Amino acid sequence: MPELSQESERGRSAAPFGVAEVTGPSMVPTLYHGDRLLVHYGARVRPGDVIVLRHPFQQDLLVVKRIAERRESGWWVLGDNAYAGGDSTDYGVVPDELVLGRVRFRYRPLKPGRRSPWALLGWVLSAARPVLSGRPGLAASRRLRAR
Repeated sequence: MPELSQESERGRSAAPFGVAEVTGPSMVPTLYHGDRLLVHYGARVRPGDVIVLRHPFQQDLLVVKRIAERRESGWWVLGDNAYAGGDSTDYGVVPDELVLGRVRFRYRPLKPGRRSPWALLGWVLSAARPVLSGRPGLAASRRLRAR
């Protein structure tokens, strides 16, 4: 389950935006281990958004998931990687108060030793991307029906 580095929580004050680091594979192919995220804290969220939330059973742990749907008592969230687990299929509905913000942008840090002009150009063209809201998709619908 992607957890976020603790620096992101410690450094967050009243600022509406913060930076977080992804660890774990549950949001592959959207996010990968080591990706950095620009998080809009307190932003309005809706199904399809990638969000940062507190884990319902371990609230000092921050996780990143995609909202699948709104349920009676909160949000049903899923990882984009169906094989990684660590989402609402494990811990159920996430209450509104545990949702911290919406992910707006991600970038992949430059790998050490990749300093050639071609490597830098490739990194510039591919490393930074907005994290777009998408419908939970057919895969998420199948997962909801299958469980």
